[in-house]
Amino acid sequence: MGLYKRGSVWWMSFMDPNTGKQVRRSTETEDEERAKRIFDKIKGQIAEGKWFERLPGEDVTFRELIEKYLVEYSATQKAPKTYLRDKSLKAHLLSHFANLKLTQVTPKIIAEYKTKRRSEKASPRTINYELALLSHAFTIAVREWEWVSENPVKKVTREKVHNQMERWLTPEEEGRLLGASPEWLRDIILFAIHSGFRMSEILDLKWTQIDMSRRTVTISEQKNRGVDTLPLNATVMNILGKKAKGSTGESGLVFPSRSGTRISNRNLFRAFKAALEKAGIKGFRFHDLRHTFASRLVQNGVDLYAVQKLGRWKNTAMIMRYAHHNPESLRPGIETIDRAVKKNIIFLSQSQKKRGHKPYLRLLTP
Repeated sequence: MGLYKRGSVWWMSFMDPNTGKQVRRSTETEDEERAKRIFDKIKGQIAEGKWFERLPGEDVTFRELIEKYLVEYSATQKAPKTYLRDKSLKAHLLSHFANLKLTQVTPKIIAEYKTKRRSEKASPRTINYELALLSHAFTIAVREWEWVSENPVKKVTREKVHNQMERWLTPEEEGRLLGASPEWLRDIILFAIHSGFRMSEILDLKWTQIDMSRRTVTISEQKNRGVDTLPLNATVMNILGKKAKGSTGESGLVFPSRSGTRISNRNLFRAFKAALEKAGIKGFRFHDLRHTFASRLVQNGVDLYAVQKLGRWKNTAMIMRYAHHNPESLRPGIETIDRAVKKNIIFLSQSQKKRGHKPYLRLLTP
C-alpha cells in the first residue's frame, strides 16, 4: 500500500481484498494531507471488510461508451473507411446493449447477442467484426478511461469463419468477360488485373498520381496511412495512354463517368454483374480481380515478398494463401540441397583420392 504522485495529483496503491489484485486510484486532490486522510479511510474500510471497488462503469451506459469511442478513437486513429464501418456496426450493437451499464455487459449477455445475430442471418464474419469493435471499445475503457476493470468480450469465443477458396479468372474466362464488357468497363477490368488495385483506388485514381515518363503510380494506402510508388506494366500504360487522349482534365479522374464525375461503386457493380452474366461466369466478385493479379504473379514465379509489395498487403502472411498456386517455384530452393551435397562430396572424394582411398562420389553414383 502507498501514496504516490502522478503529476500534481496524489494517487493510492493498495491490494483489493476481494480479488487479490493491485488497485491504483486517484485521490483527486493535490493536497497531501487530504490525500492521506482519504487513503486512511480506504485502509480502514479494507480492514473492516467494508471496501468494495466502485468504478465509473457502474454509472456509464454502453451507448455513452460507443459514442465516446467513435469520436475520440475511431474517427481519429483509424482509416476513414474503417471509421465508417464502425459507425454502421454500432447500430446492431446498440439494439442489444444500448441502455445497459458497462458492468452489466457480461459474457453471458454477449453470448446472447451472438445467438440473436445468428437468428437474423448475420454472417460469421459480420458478427466477428461487431465483436471486435465491442472488444476494442472495452479495451480502451479499461486501459485509458478506467471505467471498468476487465474486458468481458475476451471471455467470449469468436464465430468460426469458413473461408471459401480464393477465386481468380482463368485466361479463357478473362477473354469472355472482356468480350461481354463495354469499353469503359473493359479498361477498368484490365487495369485491376494488371495493377491489383482495389475498386475504390481505381475509381478515385487521378492523373496527378501518374508519372507517364517513369511508368509509375503513387497511391496513399488507406489502411496503414502510407504512401507507395509502384511500377506499371505495358498493358496498364497502354490503357493510360488511351485514356489520356480523351481526358478533358476537368475532374482529374483517370476513369471518369460520361459526365466527367466519379463513377459510383453501385454503377460499377451493376455493369460488372451484367458482364459476368453475359459471359456465363459464376461465383466471381470485382475484388477477385485483385486475387487474379496476385495468383498470376505467383504462378509465374514471382516471390511472395515482391507480390506483397506490389499488392500492398500488410505482410507476407496475408498472401500465403496464394503460395500453393505454383509449387514449381519452390523447386530451385529444394534443388540447392542437391547442389550443396554434390559440392561437398566432390571435395571429400578429392581429399580421399589423395590418401589412396576409394572416392566417396563413386559409391553414391549408380
